[in-house]
Amino acid sequence: MTEQLLGFAENSTPLPYDAFGAHIVALTVAHWRVSCLTARRLGAGRLALVALAIPPDGQTPRIFEAALPVGCNSYMSLTHDIPSVHWYERFIYDLFGLIPEGHPRFKSVIFHEKWPDGYFPLTAAEDALPHGDFRPGDFGFLPVHGEGVFEIPVGPIHAGIIEPGHFRFSCFGEVIQNLDIRLGYLHRGIERRLEGCRPAKARLLAEAASTDTSAGNALAHAIAVEDLLQTAPSPMGSTLRTIAVEIERIACHVGDMGGICADIGFVGGSAMFARLRGRVLGMAERLSGSRFLTAYIVPGGVPRPLRDGVRRQLISEAAAVARTFAQIKPVLLDNYGALERMEGIGRLPPSRAHDLGILGPAGRASGVRYDVRERLHLQPYRDCGWSPVYLDEGDVYARVRVRAMEVDESLALVQRLLADNLDTGASAAPSQMPLPANRVGVGIVESWRGELVHLIFTGPTGEITRYSIKDPSVNNWSGLANAMRGEQVSDFPVCNKSFSLSYSGNDL
Repeated sequence: MTEQLLGFAENSTPLPYDAFGAHIVALTVAHWRVSCLTARRLGAGRLALVALAIPPDGQTPRIFEAALPVGCNSYMSLTHDIPSVHWYERFIYDLFGLIPEGHPRFKSVIFHEKWPDGYFPLTAAEDALPHGDFRPGDFGFLPVHGEGVFEIPVGPIHAGIIEPGHFRFSCFGEVIQNLDIRLGYLHRGIERRLEGCRPAKARLLAEAASTDTSAGNALAHAIAVEDLLQTAPSPMGSTLRTIAVEIERIACHVGDMGGICADIGFVGGSAMFARLRGRVLGMAERLSGSRFLTAYIVPGGVPRPLRDGVRRQLISEAAAVARTFAQIKPVLLDNYGALERMEGIGRLPPSRAHDLGILGPAGRASGVRYDVRERLHLQPYRDCGWSPVYLDEGDVYARVRVRAMEVDESLALVQRLLADNLDTGASAAPSQMPLPANRVGVGIVESWRGELVHLIFTGPTGEITRYSIKDPSVNNWSGLANAMRGEQVSDFPVCNKSFSLSYSGNDL
């Protein structure tokens, strides 16, 4: 059967089913990065495994696909050779019913006991496969035995305004022996809803996948659409989109530093960072009209140019925020009481962070030398004096320091970009522009949490047949669970905030 009849994307690389795993493992040995592993329907009862891999030299990322035999409901797990894909393989089962044979700890990510038998959201009824005796709700908390060992269940409903998630602590005294994290309470069927969606509506839905990363998701979507259309934004549009994403990064990092203060009972520090975050959100509103940068980044650029008066205001405000941040960050980073709660706490060693594929500030604080902006040689970062921040200690203090240094880098970058001549005009592709048939578009962004991926597959008439989103939280939840082993129960809040992961980004 030809590749075209199978329904592979014209710009993907097809692989034989029995060679798929070995080929992907060989790529990782050659220092490629597997940024996403998922599946999709090919029609006629056939499913395909899909891998997005990034070369080590900054060249174009590649999509690899392999069609499973008709009626096949399983494949050999890659987790033993590539530990970072263990969460992806669980998602593939939950969404498509494909069982990763030999997975070291196979269980659901998003399904719960009340989900109907045989229901897999991204598998059409005509493509339904037998799935054996495994039930989606069989979460399987890891049992910890021994005299004096007990469990502390926390959530899924938490105090304050926080998304739902369940944490099961197995403890000996006050020391955590194991932490199991159960998510899925916010599964909204985002990827399913994006299938067959009109481009104009898809943009808004993709942007809302995780609303504290609206600019990052909007940019990843825009890049994926532009990849499909083989177009590029204007220079001004590209610059303004970069400024928007960096303002989002600054706001979230500053807000989380305030959250760290709150979790250690440092009310004064929490108030200072919260006030500064409000000023950064004000910058976002001046730039885009929205404090959370919604409906601003679109395929082709941005909807409107930046007026010179607004540009001057943003330059002045960015400089003021930088001065204020320089004054208040020692309140947290050089405070002996705060240091006692951060140094050596929740340490994730570099070797484990590499194995688990930890991303973003959490990864860069544990010796993972990976930043999309650097790896893909993205503009305007490459020519603006920007540089990534890396540390090796891997504890809460290192993760907070990485955030603080990234705030400094982003503020300096925003000021340099705003100081440039931004009079070349904004542009935006018409939302009615049809997408090309039988192709895949790839959007990869270094969001404030880390590598964010959007994949858009189109069908014979240009309709969206598969839309896959990989939030960096998918990689990093395992890092949080590992970092808590051997720590005190009372240190969980500050460690959790130092990772600052998204429940909704995981539960798409």
